[in-house]
Amino acid sequence: MPASPALVSRLALANAVANGAIVVTGGIVRLTGSGLGCPTFPKCTEDSLVTTPEMGGHGVIEFGNRLLTFVLAAVAIATVVAVWRSNRRDLRPLAVLTFLGIPAQALLGGITVLTGLNPWTVAAHFLVSIVLIALATVLWLRSREPGVGQPLLRRPLALLVAGIAAVTAVVLVLGTLVTGSGPHSGDVDADGVPTGDRMGFDLQLISQLHADAVFLLVGLTVALLVALYATDSPGRVTRAARDLLVVQLAQGVVGYVQYFTDLPIALVLLHMLGAVLVTAFTARLVWSVRGPASELPLGAASHHVAASC
Repeated sequence: MPASPALVSRLALANAVANGAIVVTGGIVRLTGSGLGCPTFPKCTEDSLVTTPEMGGHGVIEFGNRLLTFVLAAVAIATVVAVWRSNRRDLRPLAVLTFLGIPAQALLGGITVLTGLNPWTVAAHFLVSIVLIALATVLWLRSREPGVGQPLLRRPLALLVAGIAAVTAVVLVLGTLVTGSGPHSGDVDADGVPTGDRMGFDLQLISQLHADAVFLLVGLTVALLVALYATDSPGRVTRAARDLLVVQLAQGVVGYVQYFTDLPIALVLLHMLGAVLVTAFTARLVWSVRGPASELPLGAASHHVAASC
């Protein structure tokens, strides 16, 4: 029996939520200094596949995050199966990519542990998750419509949307450099003092570059929103741009507060959640520039009306 559109959509949503959740739980691992709670990979210790009482709370947190990978894998597999059993061939590449990202992430996570939480592999681990969140978000949004239709924006505005997506990627990459140069290495010594190598960038300088990129991003989004209202563009694009701007501004406030309050753990974790939301809402904006398969292409509506008169 073919999978229903409703089932495909529900599983795609669960897939997107799970990909976002594992970023947040990964942040908990790093911010609590539990990155080496399980000091080896794929086992937790040399002699045990699971955490042991000797590993304490850090071992429980790290091993719990590893277990969530299996939950994510189960959801991704179910999504692939449902998409394959539906009549939506256009969703198959996205479903497969979100699934293939999971073993890639597991391997990269193992390398991260085996290299003692090298900040460059930690950054790569986070950025791969960001890509998977974007793909999973688009998969869910597409699953709610019958197919991909024609572009809804004229070329200059479509290029501006692409520019916003590109600058968002730059902001996220710079954010990992800030994190890799900051105090939260993901591991602590017996006295709870953060340990581990950092990237070595000047924290104030790299933070300023990150902030400058954020200002550029917000400016581009404001410009897009003004242009969309001025040209009476489709509501789905306008709503997507408006909601993205709200998320960007909230994320910017959290970022500034955390920087000037010496990076408290709670705010850093909230900022990581914000990065997930910025990614998802940016993916939504990119998705919104094409209408559903049932919609007429840009400019075709007037020709249709004229032909019917």
